[in-house]
Amino acid sequence: CHIITIEDPVEFSFKDRKSIITQREVGLDTGGFTKALKYALRQDPDVILVGEMRDEETMRMAIAAAETGHLVLSTLHTLDATETINRIVGSMEGSLHDQVRHQLAATLNGVVSQRLIRKKDGNGRIPALEILVNNVRIKEMIRDPSLTQDIRRAIEESRHNGMQTFDQSLMELYQKDLITEEEALLHCSNIQDFQLRLGGVVPGQWDQKSEEVTKSRRQRIAEALKEKGKDNDKIEIDLSDSKKAS
Repeated sequence: CHIITIEDPVEFSFKDRKSIITQREVGLDTGGFTKALKYALRQDPDVILVGEMRDEETMRMAIAAAETGHLVLSTLHTLDATETINRIVGSMEGSLHDQVRHQLAATLNGVVSQRLIRKKDGNGRIPALEILVNNVRIKEMIRDPSLTQDIRRAIEESRHNGMQTFDQSLMELYQKDLITEEEALLHCSNIQDFQLRLGGVVPGQWDQKSEEVTKSRRQRIAEALKEKGKDNDKIEIDLSDSKKAS
């Protein structure tokens, strides 16, 4: 297996073992990612690592390399898996959007997004990971721009296929007592849904548990309003623990 890396800069020097690894550094061995990709394809690579896709031309060449049967790995600065797809498509000319969507649907294997979260014990950070696997359902959502916004929900519903959202990853880290609730809320994608999950309620699913929580909230509001009728002082309603009056 021939692996070619294009990096800016080269941070680790890899030794050949069962593969041949060729490392290229931007500015030293090559003028840029695009030029390096062009010449890398002439060196019969099996795997190409592009340190970062910074512009439209580099993205187009990386997709083209994947279409010709190469395994292409790269990085982008985005919020999550859905935004990674939107970023690639949005970086292209408008006339190419449909073409790029079909190319991505056909060639993309998956997306792994990472957020580094401060550990509860204060010793460094731990990654929360969002994982997208490009299956038949995801392919359709990539091709159709009106469905792309539903990718996050599709990921959430596909844990059995190896996928997970950031919020699911954060919840798992919190339940394992590796991070604090404050850190989880700081880095989650949907703070309202995450707070519901912390209370044992699954957003979008109406069951006995969610009904009990809703009734409890209503009771606390009613009690607070009743008390306010007796006292003109300001009433603060705490919907998470108990009513407070001041």
